[in-house]
Amino acid sequence: MFVGDVPVHTLSESQMAEWRGRNLGIIFQFFQLLPALSIIENVMLPMDFCNMYLPRERFERAMRLLNQVEMAEHAHKLPSAVSGGQQQRVAIARALANDPPLLIADEPTGNLDSKTANAVFRLFEELVDTGKTVVMVTHDSDLAKRVNRAVIVADGEIVNEYVAKALSTLSVDQLALVTHQLEARTYTPGAPIISQGEPADQFYIITKGQVEILLHHPDGQAIVVTTLREGQYFGEIGLLRGGARTASVRAAPETKVEVVALDRDEFNSLIAESEPTRAAMDQVANQRFIENSAAREREVSHA
Repeated sequence: MFVGDVPVHTLSESQMAEWRGRNLGIIFQFFQLLPALSIIENVMLPMDFCNMYLPRERFERAMRLLNQVEMAEHAHKLPSAVSGGQQQRVAIARALANDPPLLIADEPTGNLDSKTANAVFRLFEELVDTGKTVVMVTHDSDLAKRVNRAVIVADGEIVNEYVAKALSTLSVDQLALVTHQLEARTYTPGAPIISQGEPADQFYIITKGQVEILLHHPDGQAIVVTTLREGQYFGEIGLLRGGARTASVRAAPETKVEVVALDRDEFNSLIAESEPTRAAMDQVANQRFIENSAAREREVSHA
């Protein structure tokens, strides 16, 4: 396996340890500061281990990093002399010691109160603004909503990000169940997906490309009402109202479309188990029904 241009699978254990020390900054849930070393010695340790920077520069760099995380005044204390939130700030400074391009944070706020967790997360946001990449593992859904990109793992599998976006009101366990029930389908450019008037039997989420929602004019012409994109869904109106399709849907003409489909029984089970999902879909369905009806009336009046 290559990371950048480095074949990490060929590295020995000691070489791998040095590579990690130079390229990854690890932030642990329980800080993992060495209790017998002072705070500044903990921050200097990665520089010593990887022989980064000149010896006389390491102290100055460690102080700059501690100042960045507002811990410089505690530099010569032992970790046990400061609070958990302060220890996590020191752990972040230590992770930055060798200026790695990537920070890996394993439940970094899981052992902190909400106020301190929010302060630590703001520090991550500041680091991202300076060009760092932070990969954070968290079970805190509120924090997960604040990141640039969230990857949901359920039962050891990655949930498609567009499925997670479309069904954002589901719990992780519910997402895991739905993911195993979804059927992937691909449509060529311009291909029909569902037809107005046919029985409603499937619910669809777009995972790649775009689809067009169509209404049929009395003279037989198809009118494009709107375009839906990745992370949006369709087919819910007929399923929620127990009737036929109120519009047609086709793949946009420019590129192929990939969707995942859920059959009627599984869809009904889903919304029965998640009232927030039912409420969100009802709201979207009502809005779309109003838009479709208004578009139909405009076209009839212009006919």
